[in-house]
Amino acid sequence: MSDSKHVFDSADDSESLPIPTLAAGGSVDDAGPKRWLGSSKNKTVRGMQSRHLTFIAIGEMIGTGLFLSIGDSVATAGPGGALVAYALVGLFVYGVVMTLGEMASLIPVSGAFSTFGDRFVSPVLGATLGWNYYLQWALSIPSELVAASIILSYWTDKLQTWEWSLIIIFPVFAFNLLPVRNYGEAEFWFAGIKVVLIVMFILVGLIYDWGGVIGHPGPGLSNIQDGPFAGGFAGTVQSFTYAFFSFGGVELVALAAGESAQPHKAVPRAIKATFFRIVLFYILTCLVIGLCINRNDDTLESAYFDSDVAASPVTIVFQRAGFGAAVHVVNAVLLTAVLSATNSCFYASSRMLLSLAREGNAPYFFAYVTKGGVPVPALTLTLAFSFLTFLTTIWGSGVVFTWFINLTGVSALFTWIAIAATNLRFRRAFKAQGRPLSDLPFRAPFSPFLGLSAIVLGCLMFAAQGWASTTYGDEGVELAKDVLAVYIGMALFFGIALGFTIHHKITKPGVPLLVPLLECDFETGAVWGRGGGAAMREKEQLEAENEPAKGGRWLGVLKKATRSL
Repeated sequence: MSDSKHVFDSADDSESLPIPTLAAGGSVDDAGPKRWLGSSKNKTVRGMQSRHLTFIAIGEMIGTGLFLSIGDSVATAGPGGALVAYALVGLFVYGVVMTLGEMASLIPVSGAFSTFGDRFVSPVLGATLGWNYYLQWALSIPSELVAASIILSYWTDKLQTWEWSLIIIFPVFAFNLLPVRNYGEAEFWFAGIKVVLIVMFILVGLIYDWGGVIGHPGPGLSNIQDGPFAGGFAGTVQSFTYAFFSFGGVELVALAAGESAQPHKAVPRAIKATFFRIVLFYILTCLVIGLCINRNDDTLESAYFDSDVAASPVTIVFQRAGFGAAVHVVNAVLLTAVLSATNSCFYASSRMLLSLAREGNAPYFFAYVTKGGVPVPALTLTLAFSFLTFLTTIWGSGVVFTWFINLTGVSALFTWIAIAATNLRFRRAFKAQGRPLSDLPFRAPFSPFLGLSAIVLGCLMFAAQGWASTTYGDEGVELAKDVLAVYIGMALFFGIALGFTIHHKITKPGVPLLVPLLECDFETGAVWGRGGGAAMREKEQLEAENEPAKGGRWLGVLKKATRSL
């Protein structure tokens, strides 16, 4: 971990803030050797603005899971069961995001919760979270590529899944070699497109269901009344995996905080509306699908298991509402959503691997960063994971897509539980060191109960999934697959933890696994030091009071610019 400490200079503007404290050694201005792979002395760059961070928080909640897998959740659990599953996971994720935002707004580093686990709980937890998260995102790339190939096959079936993947993956990889500001700008527009589509889908779906489209009578409440909880309790809890996969990415805003210009402002702003985004993008979307498409409709599972994007619930609702000509537009938007998700997979996994390398938990070669702040070696290893899409030539797109969801979905659950647990330790250490709560740029509501409830709810949902995997009615090989689908993510998480525990015992004998409360590091990479929160708020209040009146604001800006010339 870096020994350098950078605190935001309140006299500077957002563009002159110090760059993230990820490098081990070297000064801030040390650019390192001019190699295309970069240098371990280079740092990532704070190139993202507040609007980028806000739209990343919005856009990462709208991805492949929402468009393709939510239909299978309705088919498995019934419309009511799917709604309950997504609502419970949404409540759980809300607690996780709030507690994570509390830590990330104070210490905005690209390692995010991996760094927090290392500092406030144990080096083993930090390494486990980092590698688990890296694999979670790196293994999501093949599933996103499969989804993209499914969408593209709507227009032509002349190319196989792996061929489409090769066409897509290299331009996305090349784009990630550009400075991070380009990633933020791309996600800003991608997120805007996805939001417009989802809002239109909800409005069109509700109008169609209520019979507001002439010549296309809507089903009304008939689909909801036809077995709302047809899958029973087991079906509902089995839908948790789809929900975990769909919500994956909500924590990405914390990683992006390490490369944002004003994280103490941007992070709280980005996460405060999380509850409303969950309701709008997931709860209402799930409700509309349940209203418009019967749970026994084959199309609900076709988009998930077959190469037929025309069966996506979003596409089906538009078609049945009489917007058949809009299907091509909808599919094009779905494609941008998947490309956005793939782009984010590269970003999240490469930044986490970079942080792991800088903290000594990965080969140091992956700590290399270019002068533009791009971790090329980390991106290259992530590119290698994308070639797992070749497995589709052996088992088929649907099988590969399903197993990657099982692996990454449950893996995300353990990451989220660990984030909430880390926040509890963060709070205890903060109090033990006598730090004022005013030093926190953002305070999670209902703390510490919000974190506790997230941990309890997450554990209960996992236990319910384990129970459902053995009681859903399957036998023999199918039963074994159901059980493996639930516990494979758990095996991955605790397998990594066991490996790093052994490594810690061998390489650092005598060093305690649990970090003492008084030794928890709140300074390295923090936006301000002890007592800096009150000073910053006082400064911002004075600036607000001295700001020109609304009518003369632009005149004041012009005068300021003239003086600088």
